[in-house]
Amino acid sequence: MINKEFFHRIHPQHKLKLEYTNIPFNCDGCKGAGIGFKYKCNDVVCEFNLHKSCALAPSTLNHSFYKKCHFQLHNLPPGPILRLCDACHREVEGFVYHCKKCGFDLHPCCVSLPDQVVLNDEKHDYLYLRNKLSRACHCCGRKGKGWAYVSGCKMYNLHVSCVKKLLVESWEAKYLNVDDKYKVISDLGTTRICSLKGSFRHSHGVKLGGGGGGGGGGGGGGLSKCCEIAGSAVNIIVSAILGDPTAIVAGVIGGFILK
Repeated sequence: MINKEFFHRIHPQHKLKLEYTNIPFNCDGCKGAGIGFKYKCNDVVCEFNLHKSCALAPSTLNHSFYKKCHFQLHNLPPGPILRLCDACHREVEGFVYHCKKCGFDLHPCCVSLPDQVVLNDEKHDYLYLRNKLSRACHCCGRKGKGWAYVSGCKMYNLHVSCVKKLLVESWEAKYLNVDDKYKVISDLGTTRICSLKGSFRHSHGVKLGGGGGGGGGGGGGGLSKCCEIAGSAVNIIVSAILGDPTAIVAGVIGGFILK
């Protein structure tokens, strides 16, 4: 059973209470963006917040992608060098799971990404989380390392890092003021974070989501299907990046980054 209120080791002076918000916040654990469920300080003048996944992160864990590793949770990245999360390739600035033996690093929110996503149970459409791509990503057009979601037919691929990069850059541009605090979003339903639709590519390099006219045979159906699968992947990835793996947040955020 999840504690709705407790003292956290990095903020022992006040209790933290579980709440839900549709206003973006900065997590004081991993230093990343958040929305949805969070643990907030009970003190009215204290602005301390933690992602739910950061607040409840276990002190140690193992991961199926790194069978020889044993990860330990650190409040700050170990060592003097810049460290990047091996899942999303974003800089590690706060909470991180680090394997001392192998040197791998993972954000707590990235650890929470689901291994499998059901797109359409009747049609047996699934997305599977992989630690590298053998085919080109539909966003950046590159293969290689970095976590990604791959469809069962292996034709649709999307890096976690691509979605996270576009999401974070958009939020920085739209909702951060000079004091690095997120501005209040009064209406999530009408606010657009960014436009990813024109960034998706077909597996053969053709851009998705553009006007492009008629162009060839049954290509339109394939592109439409690719956009549908990529959009569903975005929803799932965004929900985990923001620390709230609920369908509501995934649908709302994913919906307006794809507009």
